[in-house]
Amino acid sequence: MTVRIGVIGAGMIGQEHIRRLTDVVAGARVTAVTDIDGARADETAARVGAATFPDGPALVAADDVDAVLVTSWGPTHAEHVLDAVAAGKPVFCEKPLATSAEDCLRIVEAERAHGRRLVQVGFMRRYDAGYRQLKEVLDGGSIGAPLMVHCAHRNPTVPDSYHSAMAAQDTAVHEIDVLRWMLEDEIVSAQVVTPRSTSKRFAHLKDPQIMLFETAKGVRIDLEVFVNCQYGYDIQCETVGEDGLVRLPDPAAVGIRTAGRHGTAVLQDWKGRFADAFDTEFREWVASVEAGDEPTGPSAWDGYAATVITDAAVRSLESDQQPVTVDMKPRPALYGGLA
Repeated sequence: MTVRIGVIGAGMIGQEHIRRLTDVVAGARVTAVTDIDGARADETAARVGAATFPDGPALVAADDVDAVLVTSWGPTHAEHVLDAVAAGKPVFCEKPLATSAEDCLRIVEAERAHGRRLVQVGFMRRYDAGYRQLKEVLDGGSIGAPLMVHCAHRNPTVPDSYHSAMAAQDTAVHEIDVLRWMLEDEIVSAQVVTPRSTSKRFAHLKDPQIMLFETAKGVRIDLEVFVNCQYGYDIQCETVGEDGLVRLPDPAAVGIRTAGRHGTAVLQDWKGRFADAFDTEFREWVASVEAGDEPTGPSAWDGYAATVITDAAVRSLESDQQPVTVDMKPRPALYGGLA
């Protein structure tokens, strides 16, 4: 069986995933495309042999669309995901699931009413080989109970459109999701403090930021978000347990010795760092659709949880930088545990 996928949104990330589904992932074919830019949708559809649709509802309803991929502008995600759930079609939604906790809960309730999971959210770090190894170590118990986690998320630069709240909403959200999954523990409070700002930033942006989280089991997490670090795209994670620690490996790179120095290259963007994770993410999602199974990746509830936690972080940043309690609804049985 070939899974016929309709794509809503043909911008940068949409183009990446269309290429992935066309050239990398077996068992998938993009059959439908829609975008707010009609010319871009037509060009993209022609390139992969797909049909163009005028809007999301028409694409979701199409007979030759088995599953839906949402990669449109964030504020439109909720309506497209809700359309797919109403049609009973599996839907993969790039993060965020929605731009408000209320809209996330609407999706959760719609899925509960349907009676089974249809939604997967694009938190690809759960599919990265290094993070999966980290989780295997934690699950195996060799370092004992986790006590602390130290993380860093660094970008070389960001555009002028990047604002201070995006450090939580667009950047730290990946750590928030993957740490909930790794630790099998819920984040119950968030705090953001701002050290001296780098001069290599736009004046409206607070950068770097230090985010402090506490989990229900008392694990303390510190996360440095520094999106104008200049030197590269650098993701770090170290978990300290009662009996040892485990550290996320850096991407494999050759060592170069020249001119009296020994060094390795530093990746410059997320595409290179997480390309394999994206490929694995879509292979597993397509396989679940083909088999008629519920998706096993990040759920609508995980999308809701991430939004509630980032909202708390933004409130801390924008008020007095004090800890803010995460006000999360009870987890529905449909979504099982955090593992």
